[in-house]
Amino acid sequence: MQKITFLFLLLFSVLYSCSPYKNIEKMQHMSDLKYPYDVKFQKLANDVKLAYIDEGKGEQTIIFIHGLGSYLPAWNKNVEALKFDYRCIAIDLPGYGKSSKNPHSGLMSFYAEVVKQFIDSLGIKNPILAGHSMGGQISMVAALQYPEKIGKLILVDPAGFERFNEGQKEWFKGVMTLDAVKKTTADGILTNLAYNFYKLPKEAEFMVTDRIAMRTASDFELYCHAVVQSVSGMVSQPVIDKLDQISQPALIIFGANDNLIPNRYLNPGTTEKIAKNGASKIKNSTLKLIDKAGHFAMFEKAEECNQAIKDFLK
Repeated sequence: MQKITFLFLLLFSVLYSCSPYKNIEKMQHMSDLKYPYDVKFQKLANDVKLAYIDEGKGEQTIIFIHGLGSYLPAWNKNVEALKFDYRCIAIDLPGYGKSSKNPHSGLMSFYAEVVKQFIDSLGIKNPILAGHSMGGQISMVAALQYPEKIGKLILVDPAGFERFNEGQKEWFKGVMTLDAVKKTTADGILTNLAYNFYKLPKEAEFMVTDRIAMRTASDFELYCHAVVQSVSGMVSQPVIDKLDQISQPALIIFGANDNLIPNRYLNPGTTEKIAKNGASKIKNSTLKLIDKAGHFAMFEKAEECNQAIKDFLK
């Protein structure tokens, strides 16, 4: 028995010492996150300080909105390719990335109001909102609340195309707790991110290391609070029954192998079925399904996604 225990401990120590995430530098504050572009800040109402990047020039402006638990670098591959033809602005939502982290409701209407204030503060006319996952739902809510402000929509693996009953909504709120988010292990972080891809690419590793490093940041708990509130906000303000009210032209992109939409536990079915049903309700929409792509289609299949965006905006 002692020999078996010794061999187990020896194997564990070897595996641990070989872990690529063992020596990640601790983060003091989430403002320490490293972004590939210069970061600007815009002060909005209610003490919101929005971090954003502003790259490229063009007659059309695209505002990129990240998803749940994410941040603006999730759009790196798209900004880098599209900035030669368009003005590309990517934001960190309040509570995320380098933006301010004052506690808020997490409601989709709250985020939509922030986006509207941001648009007004920069004097942008008829921008295109590009939203990923939760950012897609935020974009749709913004388009519904402020139709005169939004020119077009680009929805990448958007949340909001599923219908959840009251019991399912409560299940979401019960599962996504502050402790659950705060105490996610390094292995759990890697597993969660990998589940977002058809095949986790090496260049997405920064999303893992950043998420592990930020656990020591002084404002990490406030970030976790924003994530929890956002989940509640998503299920509390569904858009599935309002899709037919969206008047803006919309490009809808789904990874055909999206593991998150539909929710495999609550709504078994295919991504294609959910995507086609949602697209059919938006009057002026174009749907593109990308093979061998998961929930982060815009990152995993950036070339195809960027080409679809260019074709749509032309």
